[in-house]
Amino acid sequence: MNKVKMIIVGGFLGAGKTTLLARAAEELTRRGQKVGLITNDQAANLVDTEILQQAGREVKEVAGACFCCAFNRLLYVCDQLIGSFAPDVIIGEPVGSCTDLSATVLQPMKKLCRDIFDLSPYSVLIDPASFMQNVAGGEAGGRQATGAGKADSPGESQDESVRYIYRKQIEEADLIVLNKLDTLSSQEADGIKARVKAEFPGIPVSALSAATGAGLAQWLDTILAGGKVGQRIAQVDYDTYAAGEAALGWLNAAVRLSSAGTINWKAFGVDLLQRVQMRLTAAGADIAHVKLLLSSGGQKLKIGLTSNTGQPSLQGSIAGESRALLVVNARVRIDPGDLRAVAERCLSESSGEAITAEIVEITSFSPSRPTPLHRFDSVL
Repeated sequence: MNKVKMIIVGGFLGAGKTTLLARAAEELTRRGQKVGLITNDQAANLVDTEILQQAGREVKEVAGACFCCAFNRLLYVCDQLIGSFAPDVIIGEPVGSCTDLSATVLQPMKKLCRDIFDLSPYSVLIDPASFMQNVAGGEAGGRQATGAGKADSPGESQDESVRYIYRKQIEEADLIVLNKLDTLSSQEADGIKARVKAEFPGIPVSALSAATGAGLAQWLDTILAGGKVGQRIAQVDYDTYAAGEAALGWLNAAVRLSSAGTINWKAFGVDLLQRVQMRLTAAGADIAHVKLLLSSGGQKLKIGLTSNTGQPSLQGSIAGESRALLVVNARVRIDPGDLRAVAERCLSESSGEAITAEIVEITSFSPSRPTPLHRFDSVL
């Protein structure tokens, strides 16, 4: 049996991993390859899974834990993809707050699945504004959280513990990939790449735009050519790692929307997201990402936000109908109870008297302490 090419793309919340997966699948399909995708999150009701399925992709989901803590589930969904779809390539994106993947996912795969997978070098995607804020000390990409309290580790603010995760993700990369080139001038891109190389010497750096596809083919050519995989194991303090995850509020919700008349759902979604952005910013919360998916009349519209200061991005289209289904995914540095209160208040305000909003399912929490099934102390 031929081995399946396995590509895992890491990176922090809002780095653009799902957009990259969609673009990569499109390019590989154009090259005649069959591609399976795996999404991953701490909870179900994922906007990203819906969007990828809408695009006609073969998608499986690992929900309820990160790849490292749900390693057997990861292998199970890979087996499902192989059995039902026979992909040439599988691309997976781990939870955006997860790190230590070289030790807990790549090394176990190298040992336990060497006859099944041909692993590609591990790419870690970085958002330029988030990199400047979390590593280079700049203010780009949104204001810092100021009222979030303290993390569990003595002397560690929530921002510091979250930045710890951010940095550890990059430290274990085989290849660092600067995303969102379409938002940068050539001079800015060169400056950030130089800073990345200075902060993380010895790790190759490439750049692309998942949104436009610029540089994507070159990135794929590089990782498909093979090479050493999981070359670095980061030294991770799991107390600080757990504190960083606990600093993040997670919210997933599904809402039925209905009205007596036709509603402009695009205008409704943009208004809702802007209200959420305004209230979270006023509360001193730092947005990693907020994603809305509106479905109506067989059409879907995704509206996303990855910072406190950015503008909503839109993907897809939706007709004016009297009914719609809304799915909300939010990842924010804020207490999860406060995040839920903001979401429910903004939903009520945007709905007004014209729209009835019935919350079908809602969950808000902070991720629990990571407990990997496997962890290797050295590179195989």
